[in-house]
Amino acid sequence: MSFAIIKERKNPPDRRVVFSPTELAKARDKFPDATFKVEASDIRVFPDSEYEAQGFEVINDVSDCDVFIGVKEVPIEALVPDKKYFFFSHTIKKQPYNRKLLQAILEKNIELYDHETIVNEKGFRLIGFGRYAGIVGTYNGFRTWGLKYNSWELPKAGTLTNQEELIQQLKTLKLPNIKILLTGSGKVANGSQEMLEAMEIEQVSVEDYLNKTFSKPVYCKIDVLDYNKRKDGQVIDNFDFFNHPEDYQSDFMRFAKVTNFYIAGHFYGDGAPYLYTRDDVKSLDFNIKVVADISCDVDGPVATTLRASTIADPIYGYDPQTESETDYTKSDAIAVMAVDNLPCELPKDASEGFGDMFLQHVIPAFFNDDNDGVLYRAKITEKGKLTKRFMYLQDYVEGKH
Repeated sequence: MSFAIIKERKNPPDRRVVFSPTELAKARDKFPDATFKVEASDIRVFPDSEYEAQGFEVINDVSDCDVFIGVKEVPIEALVPDKKYFFFSHTIKKQPYNRKLLQAILEKNIELYDHETIVNEKGFRLIGFGRYAGIVGTYNGFRTWGLKYNSWELPKAGTLTNQEELIQQLKTLKLPNIKILLTGSGKVANGSQEMLEAMEIEQVSVEDYLNKTFSKPVYCKIDVLDYNKRKDGQVIDNFDFFNHPEDYQSDFMRFAKVTNFYIAGHFYGDGAPYLYTRDDVKSLDFNIKVVADISCDVDGPVATTLRASTIADPIYGYDPQTESETDYTKSDAIAVMAVDNLPCELPKDASEGFGDMFLQHVIPAFFNDDNDGVLYRAKITEKGKLTKRFMYLQDYVEGKH
């Protein structure tokens, strides 16, 4: 079995890679029967010379390999027929802008595995960049606060080398006595929490957060049953919420009343109540002034997120009264940071962490007859057709959705 680490060809350029040179060397040591080749790239965060130093062949043509491993979508004209591909295809939610990509994959008899579909038997994702989105998004949130209130100027995350440098910058800040709210319980929220802990900001309970005042900055991390409640008043469990979201309504406003800075690191499921609406934001009880929306569902559960922002221009203002975009430095504006590709700002750390997960969960499946079903569950296309698990995409492929 031969694997190719492919060059990223999508614009704007993405400097991340699935395997850093050291992680790829670990893969080679662990699976001596495998061959690993690296497609030459002038944008990758690790230069070609670092792969060559580890003894890998770096070449312009990797078309003789069996498995092609990338990060972002591969342009249609660059797809090699009859191969196996791993990348984020952005097709599994029927994204209209990638319909032609999925059609081309089927026409070219490619076996597509999407990084998002690599899950365990319970359906939980095994690999992703979520932790790094949380790390960078939290840093960017504090940077936003400083720019809104003219209290500090942090350098952009992308100009720093790694997570440690981000932390060192954050540790220089003299924070006011603000209350910081973090939603979520997965990799994104945990990455965010790592940064808050590194800053030595104290975590407080829901009850204390809602009812007490503090003489220092504090944060509270909340999950779905903290910010949603059953309409009939019963308290059951998270699974009841996931299975019957229609029986719930938002209980977020009790937090919005006392929060200054909100970090959205949750996963939002179809049919779940919005955390807060545009009408909620008009309320005098809505106290949030800075939102770092790492989850970034546009026009969704976080009503202040009007659009995804960019690494180049990460912050915009939300005017509660007109429900429209404004200058974020205005006193009545809510400053919104809603970059949807945050891990790109920390390409080295993100690549190293991703490769570690890929080596642990994916590569072994090629050599143990896929005994955990990882490849079986992740495979979207095979022999020019959608696999059984992904037949729901058929109308999308046919242009009916």
